[in-house]
Amino acid sequence: MITLSGAWTLSELRKLQHTLDKLSWEQDKPQIINAEKITQMDTAGAWLLSVFITRFKAVQIQGLKPKQQELLSLVQQQAKKTHKIFHPVPLNWLARIGFQTFIFAHQFKSFLTFLGEVVLTIGAWIRHPRLIQWKLIWGTVENTGYRAMPIIALLSFLIGVVLSYQMGLQLRTYGANIYIVDLLGVSIFREFGPLITAIIIAGRSGSAFTAEIGTMQVNEELDALRTMGIAPIDRLVLQKIFGLLIALPLLTVWANIAGILGGMMMAHNILDVGYYAFLTRFEHAIALKHYVLGLIKTPVFAIIIACVGCYQGLQVTGSAESVGRQTTRSVVQAIFLIICADALFSILYAWYNV
Repeated sequence: MITLSGAWTLSELRKLQHTLDKLSWEQDKPQIINAEKITQMDTAGAWLLSVFITRFKAVQIQGLKPKQQELLSLVQQQAKKTHKIFHPVPLNWLARIGFQTFIFAHQFKSFLTFLGEVVLTIGAWIRHPRLIQWKLIWGTVENTGYRAMPIIALLSFLIGVVLSYQMGLQLRTYGANIYIVDLLGVSIFREFGPLITAIIIAGRSGSAFTAEIGTMQVNEELDALRTMGIAPIDRLVLQKIFGLLIALPLLTVWANIAGILGGMMMAHNILDVGYYAFLTRFEHAIALKHYVLGLIKTPVFAIIIACVGCYQGLQVTGSAESVGRQTTRSVVQAIFLIICADALFSILYAWYNV
């Protein structure tokens, strides 16, 4: 016989659970439970008793007061209704494709809605210039542009060194050392300068946009802005878009300079191309159009980085895990779209033979 005593209530639930877990009985044999000494019982205690009873194949409870017995019976009835285990049916490959397509379509629709709100807010800024948050825009230029100059310069310099080294080894084989200037200038101005800068900013600033807006979403600061009649897109998104539209082209110019300097130093060391000869060849061999064609890409890259970063920040659902997940998506999607846009620009330039 098992004797139960004391108060079986919510406040004692943890202690009772710990006591029951330490005890062991022969569960295959019928058991008699004496509940005369149970002084109090609430719903939590009745639930624990019902779970305890299920350990045995056959059990008989004696001594429960009428109200306690009624409460136990009610809990057992509700447990039969609610404690059902549903095993999800695994989806086949076709259903998984359909499910992922549905999710993608929903996200695409949501992103288009976000872009529509951005365009409408830009229209309001154009009609009413006094609404433009110039101080916030210049703050974004400082954070995404000025403060990013050291890392941009270092990585672009190293890219120039690597390109000059790899191409220089091949050119030296054919005695065409001086043509390192042509290859280096075109590759950095048209491709590596804008692309590497955009990828670095996507990882540095795009993720910061998502984390900033996502944290505000978690702390319900965006709801507070809406309550005060301030649209988050007007206050948070547009100033980041316009700030990055100013900062990214300037950073690309800075990256081009650093990349050319790195390539020039490596060309001097491994190909014996003097600095004066390098700059003289550079002036005559590299057309201005290569520089301009590279800069044309940067506003598109800036819009991609800012829009994706802000959109993913607004998709945060209210937990730190969600902030991390959306930040990761922001960086991955921004870099993917940047590379796709760069590929489209390359096709367009080849189409028009520029």
